[in-house]
Amino acid sequence: MAIAAPTGRAVWNGARPVGRVAETLWLPALLVAAWWFLSRDSESVYFPPLERIWAELVRGFADGTLTFNLAYSVTNLLGGLVIGTGLAVIAGVVVGELDRVREVLDPFLQFARSVPQSALVPIVIGALGIGQEPKIYLIAFACFWPVLLNTVDGVRAIAPEVRDLSRAYRIPTLLAVGRIVLPAALPQIVAGVRVALAVGVVIMVVSELFSALAGIGHFIYLAGNVFDMPATWAGTLVVAALGYVLSLLFIVFEKVVLRWYFESAAISGGKAGRRPAARRRKGQS
Repeated sequence: MAIAAPTGRAVWNGARPVGRVAETLWLPALLVAAWWFLSRDSESVYFPPLERIWAELVRGFADGTLTFNLAYSVTNLLGGLVIGTGLAVIAGVVVGELDRVREVLDPFLQFARSVPQSALVPIVIGALGIGQEPKIYLIAFACFWPVLLNTVDGVRAIAPEVRDLSRAYRIPTLLAVGRIVLPAALPQIVAGVRVALAVGVVIMVVSELFSALAGIGHFIYLAGNVFDMPATWAGTLVVAALGYVLSLLFIVFEKVVLRWYFESAAISGGKAGRRPAARRRKGQS
């Protein structure tokens, strides 16, 4: 069914989503096709043809090897992300609300967040073992800092008038945190989670490269040790695809959680965009 556009041309329902998908996928499709044909006759040990990599990828999912390792890695990632985010939000609210606590902890926080998380991987695994729990801890530690800093910034950015109104109505502290502080800081918190997700994927792979029992990083490590380059590339592509899919899913999550925020921004932008036109019409009249 066609509908009339403002210019008088017919616009088909569904044409816009199809066009967006085409705009999104044409470049990746072109790059994959170029990689496929340019590497077809490759005899390099380290850069095998994409056809062999694809065959190894299909075989890995068919026999369950890649499926098992991917599930293991995603479990570690989600567990660490949830734990790190939860602790970071709690700590961020406390640090953001209490000036004296923030002044005392700020040097320690700045020092701790400046330590490269990947440098702690061999230390933690050497101390706690090669099981699943140390890897979840490492991911949680890495995800903690982006969410913490963004939560503190979001809490401190609340307008003083809002706090004064809360005190004037004698709203209990816990109720104020749940109904005022967290909703106001939520856009900043979600932005921190987005950064933490990307950091968590990196730490997930790095932690599994060191004496792991399973995981996609462990799969890449074993394949690389025996110079099985197609399998190594297949594991690397799985990690890249995982990061891309998680990014898309997070965009959907962000739109659902912050729907009110985007709607209010759109309304404010629309009003701001209409005001100059209204002023011009008033001046012309």
